[in-house]
Amino acid sequence: MSDVVLTAIGLVMRFGGITATDNVTLNLKRGARHALIGPNGAGKTTLVNLLTGVLTPTAGRIVLEGEDITRLAPHARVARGMVRTFQINQLFDSMTPLETLALVVSQRSGLGAQWWRPLGATAQISERAAQLLEQFRLADVARQPTRELAYGKRRLLEIAIALACEPRVLLLDEPVAGVPAGEREELLQTVSALPADVSVLLIEHDMDLVFSFADRMTVLVNGAVLTEGDPDAIARDPKVKEVYLGQGAVHV
Repeated sequence: MSDVVLTAIGLVMRFGGITATDNVTLNLKRGARHALIGPNGAGKTTLVNLLTGVLTPTAGRIVLEGEDITRLAPHARVARGMVRTFQINQLFDSMTPLETLALVVSQRSGLGAQWWRPLGATAQISERAAQLLEQFRLADVARQPTRELAYGKRRLLEIAIALACEPRVLLLDEPVAGVPAGEREELLQTVSALPADVSVLLIEHDMDLVFSFADRMTVLVNGAVLTEGDPDAIARDPKVKEVYLGQGAVHV
């Protein structure tokens, strides 16, 4: 079995005369904690949209566990184990966290037509939903409408939904974006405790999270890979300091 679970090979994405992704090659290893960083406009979200099938590349290939998925629809990639979160919450405001997770778990378990039944009637669904609520520190708000949750809790729910899909590859798109300082620690701890068998690609501006989480980092600038390495190498790289982190702003 290869130790690389997801590979992007020479990805190019052009919008008219603009090249948003410029010959990007990226390897995500099994169980990795890999961060994708870069300044605004570097092409991070475009790359994630290519990996997840929202966009079709102008050139290049995407391989998931040995299978070419370059032309595969987004929902088919989810079925094969690639799941993402979004910069902006994509949640059902009128549903509770318990109902939301029960729905996702039931769909993933092939019991989609039964999700609305009393939760106790399907032990498999209720047990997994309860487990996720505990794991993501949502048990105390399990029966509140999602619209009433603090923003940090909404972020936790989004990641819980992603994990309920049983991903092998999880793409976290700026999970702490917009989260107030008082709610960030709970979110940071939960992200750090994600299952070791899930390979994570983190897209994030928060350097505290990036350097505490990642064991590998790729730096994008103007749609192209500037450099890649472990956190220590990235922190000391003069090119990275110049174009992104700023002199004196790099963790060492």
